Amino acid sequence: MLDTIGEYNLVALIGLGSGLLLGLAARLGRFCTLGAIEDALYGGSTVRLRMWGIAIGLAVMGSFGLMAMGLLVDTETYYLGIRWMPLASVAGGLVFGYGMALSGNCGYGAIARLGGGDLRSFVIVLVMGVSTFVVLSGPLAPLRDFLFPQRPVTTEVAPGIAHQLGAMTGLSVNLIGMVLGGLIVAGSAASAAVWEKPARLFWAAAVGFSVVLAWAGTSWVAHHGFEALPVVSHSFAAPLGESILWWMTGSARPLSFAVGSVTGVWAGAFVGSLIKGHFRWEACEDPRELRRQIFGAALMGAGAVVALGCSIGQGLSAFSLLAFSAPVTFAAIFAGAALGLRQLIVGFQPAE
Repeated sequence: MLDTIGEYNLVALIGLGSGLLLGLAARLGRFCTLGAIEDALYGGSTVRLRMWGIAIGLAVMGSFGLMAMGLLVDTETYYLGIRWMPLASVAGGLVFGYGMALSGNCGYGAIARLGGGDLRSFVIVLVMGVSTFVVLSGPLAPLRDFLFPQRPVTTEVAPGIAHQLGAMTGLSVNLIGMVLGGLIVAGSAASAAVWEKPARLFWAAAVGFSVVLAWAGTSWVAHHGFEALPVVSHSFAAPLGESILWWMTGSARPLSFAVGSVTGVWAGAFVGSLIKGHFRWEACEDPRELRRQIFGAALMGAGAVVALGCSIGQGLSAFSLLAFSAPVTFAAIFAGAALGLRQLIVGFQPAE
């Protein structure tokens, strides 16, 4: 297979296939980070937030299952191979969450809306992709590296919850991970409202499966190929910038998982919008709204680089490995989004 397709093309296909599930889940399952937070804070419903929990729990169980079978090496993943910086998780998460509220979408949500014909999201995708690379490897990279240096792990135990518990108790890390994943699923599904529409459970499971599929596929290629490609799963910060670069210079650079993932989400959302009959072209008519979305997208790109991931990268992919950074970053994203939503909905004046 590797000889026929090529390693770069194969990882791109893995990103495309697993990304399709994410795109369909966004459109058909209404799987959305900001929407889940907004529902919980202002809509009186935690159903979509619980869908997130189910997706996370299943992804945790699947990822540690892969580790138990020898199909995934934890230390080869970015989130368990980089030293955790608590301040970076909090600061980056807050900035990302606030920017997400201003933009009305995270990177993943913007791609999904673009698949439905929302041209405003095209601006968010472009600005966020450029902002990410400005902070990651552009003019602001030296400052970012000075404040939040990304260094490889030097300790024997990986910076993960299951790994630390395993070192403390002597129990199997993979068993601990699968048990914790099962507990997350059980706690998230413990609501009658979640079970009212079985489709919600299906799409939550599809999202979790897409993360596991990405880990399994890229790990297989990394172990059987010769190109030393990274073992990755979905994230939508740096991959946006990487996809933009590929579309501009594709003849000079190979395909990647990131390009496949972004394309897959867009394609899945496009198909999903056609199935639902929701596809329509939309544009921004209010300059103030566009200004707010551009500023929010720029904040998201910067925040994601500092936090080592976005709402999907940390909220799903890193969480699937139970990396220390995941719950801290996710909580910070929630807090930042809550602050931004309060500003947009009720302002910062004290309630009377």
